[in-house]
Amino acid sequence: MVKEGYYFGFPPLLLGAIAFFLHWTIPAIALVGLALFVFSFFRDPERAIPPDAGAVVAPADGRVVVVTDEHCAGHPGKRITGKRISIFLAIWNVHVNRAPASGTITALHYQPGKFLAAMRERASLENEQNVFTLSTEAGEMVFKQIAGWIARRAVSWKKPGDRVTRGERIGLVRFGSRVDVWLPQNAEMLVKLGDHVKGGSSILARWPAKPVASHSQGSRASESDATLSVAGKQP
Repeated sequence: MVKEGYYFGFPPLLLGAIAFFLHWTIPAIALVGLALFVFSFFRDPERAIPPDAGAVVAPADGRVVVVTDEHCAGHPGKRITGKRISIFLAIWNVHVNRAPASGTITALHYQPGKFLAAMRERASLENEQNVFTLSTEAGEMVFKQIAGWIARRAVSWKKPGDRVTRGERIGLVRFGSRVDVWLPQNAEMLVKLGDHVKGGSSILARWPAKPVASHSQGSRASESDATLSVAGKQP
């Protein structure tokens, strides 16, 4: 369980114990039940992180509610076409968020906004959210923590410049929310509408790293070009 669970769970548990001591049975049961719910909400189970090269994992538990073409989510002025995957977190889902891929957080932008129901499509643009830009070996991707009607606080445990690994815990959104992941067009989507995913372990897409020419290959290519150049000057 994350530390926020203790802050929110112990007060009703303590009040429930006092109510039992005073023989206020119904309020005591209600308060203890609330405390148990809070402890469950802030649970933080371990996950098996897939080692597959190029795997992009779900940032959170929940149900896939959108898979659509969209211009770069983190930079509205850019006309880079890609795919957006939106995951809705019900109140009973684990709400700890995880990094979808390994890389460096190059930007983290807090966007104030509304608190529409997280199931609504407009929530991706209009709700309060944290927008992460992540630079990976394959390129740049964007993912969001989006607050909802019940969830009124998106919490990030990271900052720009931090290096994260695939599946690493990066924050949480309290009490029902949504997460979005934006990937370039060349990423292979592996989920569809209605799929249920687990944060850190379910693979959303495959997006392999860009091939990098080795130094020896570059040297051989240069030598070959030089040879061809000399040969071309010979009568």
